[in-house]
Amino acid sequence: MPKTKKIIIGTNNVGKYREICDLLPNYIEKCSPKELNIASPEETGKSFEENSTIKASYFSKKTNLVCLSDDSGLEINLLKGKPGINSSRWRGDEKNFNLAIKKIFEEMNNIKENWRSKNSAQFVCCMTLFWPNGKSFTVRGVVKGKISEKKKGKNGFGYDPIFIPEGYKQTFAEMEPKLKMSIDHRSKAFGKIKNFLI
Repeated sequence: MPKTKKIIIGTNNVGKYREICDLLPNYIEKCSPKELNIASPEETGKSFEENSTIKASYFSKKTNLVCLSDDSGLEINLLKGKPGINSSRWRGDEKNFNLAIKKIFEEMNNIKENWRSKNSAQFVCCMTLFWPNGKSFTVRGVVKGKISEKKKGKNGFGYDPIFIPEGYKQTFAEMEPKLKMSIDHRSKAFGKIKNFLI
């Protein structure tokens, strides 16, 4: 397969777009749906894999470019895997992750007042590479950790201020972006798919 020269990154989420750009080699020209004025498709899948494929297929067919998209989210064991594939929907109509984080704390407190010992969670990322000829690959990356008792840190985006990865004391939002990106779910997924781009 020839080396990929140009790619559309299948997301209108600015934070996610930046992180995926940083993972890709410099020789690949990157473009975003926002630049091309393409709205995101409805995510009707029942899993991260399905939603990732829906986005990658949609943007690739719209632009006739190779598309790399991801669908990712936070799964909290105490909440039986929620917010999961609905992670971004928990932001509400205002698309505000502070509201989503508040909702997580409220739901955890409703189940267990002192949930500190029951705070295990994981971030999941499914990445799909989709070619205009219909060929595609989907991979999955997971990082295990726990939920912080309060928001900490200013870096990252989404649920990063409340997620502490296994083996660390800082939340993703407290870490230097380079460190976070070297251990997170997105980089783990990318590590499995990058060879298909070369």
